[in-house]
Amino acid sequence: MTPREGQEMPYVDEKGHETAADPETQQKAKEEESLDAAATHEVVRREAQKELDRSASALAWSGLAAGLAMGFSLVTEGVLRAHLPEAPWRPLVTKIGYSVGFLIVILGSQQLYTENTLEPMVPLLNKPTRERFMKLLRLWGIVLLTNIAGTLLFALYAAKTSAFDEELKAAFLAIGLEAIEPTPGTIFLRAIVAGMIIALMVWMLPAAKTAHIWVIGVMAWLVGAASLAHVVVGSVETGYLMWRGAASFGTYFGHFLIPTLVGNTIGGVVLVALINHQQVASDDG
Repeated sequence: MTPREGQEMPYVDEKGHETAADPETQQKAKEEESLDAAATHEVVRREAQKELDRSASALAWSGLAAGLAMGFSLVTEGVLRAHLPEAPWRPLVTKIGYSVGFLIVILGSQQLYTENTLEPMVPLLNKPTRERFMKLLRLWGIVLLTNIAGTLLFALYAAKTSAFDEELKAAFLAIGLEAIEPTPGTIFLRAIVAGMIIALMVWMLPAAKTAHIWVIGVMAWLVGAASLAHVVVGSVETGYLMWRGAASFGTYFGHFLIPTLVGNTIGGVVLVALINHQQVASDDG
């Protein structure tokens, strides 16, 4: 009950401020509050520390599974592309398929390189040490290599077997050609934005509670719909071109993979991890 004007409020909250709400009501309100920046930072830090402490074999198997799972982004987008009519709105719908791999990987707690550009940076920024830096490089190296291995295995399977019909394979080919159409410089710039979006998605998830599927779906869809470059999804797309003979290894590696990898890392680390960490550090100061 709200007190009348001038009436003394009978309770105080945990910070000593007067309130009309009893302790039980205060607790319910606290549970319904969105996480503030510091709480989100702590959730991300705890999750990152778990990943940094995992064994190399656990990281490798998880990273390989994630690389394979990201192939379903190509499959789903290809299915939609093959069955929808040619129209100005078609890309907005087909790119819903782009989100599928992200949903599988993130909800399945698998290791994705661009997700890891943010989380493992937080413990290092909290307390920079050589040991933490080496653990970070170990995590990045294992996850990146196994992600790429998984994507190339999936692309090889899609290109060299009869698992998918020719209509779908034609859609896969068109998607891959679109991925390498921009110049390496443009791919790099687009990859920075994609790295920011995926890292921001990770930052948002602790506060999303039961809405994880929507946060992941919308943010990943945005990466695809804006024709941005993601190193893992794009590795499936361009790897498919390579196995089909439509692109050389040099095109896959130099034209797409390296610019995208560098751009995603810059977007995730410099423009998100550092900025979000500094926000919390400034509040603490």
